[in-house]
Amino acid sequence: MLIIPAENTVNWKRPPWVTLGLMLACLLVFILYQGRDPARLEQAVTRYLQDDLLTLEAPVYEDYLERRIRFGQETGRVHELQRFQTLREQDERGWQAVTLLLDRDFYQYLLANRDLLWAPAERDRWQEQRVALDEAYVQKLSAQALGLVPAHLTLHTLISYQFLHGGWGHLLGNLLFLFLLGFTVEKALGAARFLVAYLLCGILSGLVFAAFSPGSLTPLVGASGAISGLMGMYVAIYGLRKIRFFYFLGVYFNYFRAPALALLPVWLGKEIYDYWFAGATGVAYMAHAGGLLAGAGLVGLFGRSWLQVREVFFEGPEQAQDARFTAGYAQAMASLGRMEFDLARRQFEALRAHYPDRPILLRHLYQLAKLRPDLPAYRELAREWMAESLKRQQPEQMIAIWQEFLGQGEAHHPLAPEDHNRVLFASLRLDQFKVAEKAFERLRSAGDPVLVREACRLLVQEFEKRQMEPKARHYRQQLQALDAG
Repeated sequence: MLIIPAENTVNWKRPPWVTLGLMLACLLVFILYQGRDPARLEQAVTRYLQDDLLTLEAPVYEDYLERRIRFGQETGRVHELQRFQTLREQDERGWQAVTLLLDRDFYQYLLANRDLLWAPAERDRWQEQRVALDEAYVQKLSAQALGLVPAHLTLHTLISYQFLHGGWGHLLGNLLFLFLLGFTVEKALGAARFLVAYLLCGILSGLVFAAFSPGSLTPLVGASGAISGLMGMYVAIYGLRKIRFFYFLGVYFNYFRAPALALLPVWLGKEIYDYWFAGATGVAYMAHAGGLLAGAGLVGLFGRSWLQVREVFFEGPEQAQDARFTAGYAQAMASLGRMEFDLARRQFEALRAHYPDRPILLRHLYQLAKLRPDLPAYRELAREWMAESLKRQQPEQMIAIWQEFLGQGEAHHPLAPEDHNRVLFASLRLDQFKVAEKAFERLRSAGDPVLVREACRLLVQEFEKRQMEPKARHYRQQLQALDAG
């Protein structure tokens, strides 16, 4: 079953240049650089068979796989053993050679045990011919030169492996998912931050893969880990908002809506399950799982700083708005430019009646209401804008609106106790203790004893947690006074 997010559409007037550039880079690397691999591999196979190395290695390979299955508990390699035995029965010498040449762990096993595997004459012949063949051809294959080898991690291969692919199917599948996910995340983060986050997800994905394959000499290639990171970032950006997902099951496909983050454990669970139970499929499941966690984790950790989503992302680009909204918005902005504030306010209110989900309209109405802080409209719009900021996971903006209202409108039409209470909770999460204490004082003056006691207990807990004993003692005393009263 395949499930991918499908909430956005591409705005070709503002193309996702970094996403398209990454796709082009993968394509050019595959054609111009990896395109030389088939000739190298063919030369290696020809020389391998001419030197009759297959006669020496094939029996050893079967025994090697049987030992790994029996003693190493690598039950997933049963299929590899069966495939190789079938190749031997059908006398497919070329494919046997390819299998043996590309199994880097087996080659290392031969190097380590050559004295035990063959008689001296056979050992010397094998070492002379096989090592030379490996250096001349196999080590120059793209996956060996620039793939991520867990046993030999380097910074440059943690990046370069993301642009290599194992074949046309692997490449085209990754390019499709890179496009479907990349244009949305790029629109949300901006080109530069998107590129850094994409590469960083690929690096972290590679490190997770290496941690689960310690000492392995089998190279990892492909953009799948970084693309999984895009999936993690995608759902983390939307958070608990309900977005549209496309799913494909057999021949049936459709769409459904669900909270974005709800799909993260589903995807993650599938990758971990496949890692343990799918057997040897050649798919780097833990790289995918690492990418998912990396993408979601980066947005979770840095979503309020360098990975903060651009505000225009949730509002939608102006080009995507219908003609009616565009015309009405332009008229209202023109009225603002002529300083016809009452007319502009009526125009924005009319637009909001038809487009209630456009936050930019609420912002304009709030700014206009600030011109008359003595009117009740300023208080109501301030409360709406604070609630919208909290809904969009922008607590800093909510606190800024609250502080602005205290200076301009609180004397005329005070905020409700629950407004101060929300600011108190948000400021504590942001470790803004002075703001939290100020919100508490406003809450206490608003006269809701239930909320005041709850807020006072919370302040005591938070200051105790941070070992700020004088502050904790101060609010314990206030809490005792409240309980006594």
